[in-house]
Amino acid sequence: MNPMPEPSLSVEDYRALRDIVATTAGLDLPTEQRTSVQRRLRDRLTLLGIESFTEYVRMLRYDPAGRVELEEAVDALTTNETYFQREAYQLRAFRDEGLPLLAEQAQGRRRLSVWSAGCSTGEEVYTLAILLLEAASEPSSPLHGFDLRVFGSDISKRCLAHARRAVYGTSAFRATPPEFRKKWFVERPDGALVNERVRQICQFGHLNLLDASRAVVVGRVDVVFCRNVLIYLGTHARRRVIDLFHERLYPGGLLLLGHSESLLNVSTAFELLHLREDLVYRRPRGREALS
Repeated sequence: MNPMPEPSLSVEDYRALRDIVATTAGLDLPTEQRTSVQRRLRDRLTLLGIESFTEYVRMLRYDPAGRVELEEAVDALTTNETYFQREAYQLRAFRDEGLPLLAEQAQGRRRLSVWSAGCSTGEEVYTLAILLLEAASEPSSPLHGFDLRVFGSDISKRCLAHARRAVYGTSAFRATPPEFRKKWFVERPDGALVNERVRQICQFGHLNLLDASRAVVVGRVDVVFCRNVLIYLGTHARRRVIDLFHERLYPGGLLLLGHSESLLNVSTAFELLHLREDLVYRRPRGREALS
């Protein structure tokens, strides 16, 4: 018996799929990625016992289980490549110039909160937590004695499960010196476990950045890291996400994007702040904070 041919994603079905994904998650799937999308989603069809993409699109649109499956589809279509101390120049700029500014503004609260939006498998969250703990450990640091918190959110429940497990293999440390792993991780047979001190100041939550009502779980934050997320979103979705960041940030709070991203033609709500090694965005001061 000849095997069944693999399902093919027609132009019509691809357009319908693009609309669903864009409306729900904001992802912008270019026309030329149809073959790639077909390849990434074939396993989902096989797992569900669905024989055609037409049937799959119909399920996403009308089936009660479609909402859950859409999360799986978005997970399959997004790139989750990350590692510890990624874009080190930006982390240095944040540590050396951004943190002192934020600490000064937060003196009254004695609390500093960081949001890693699109945190993937958690390496960025733990990197930032370690950075904060190291900075606060110096008695002369303006962060000394602060309550520190790092919140990581992602649309992928699979990635969040990995992040909460907090165990990482060798590839996650490809940009770090050996002493980083030795100081902040506990070696286990299955990998390196983030030590308890770091994990205590980190939290993770499932969040679609287009769902502004759900984002209240993040609370108010001093800085948002959203690196290499906006490049995958359509123009309208990018504006909505930037508006969300503006709403969640304290006045004077910072927004740090990936090196290939900017707010040009997206938003004028932020001002550009020139640091020695990086350009970051700041919510202007002097505006009434949310209660």
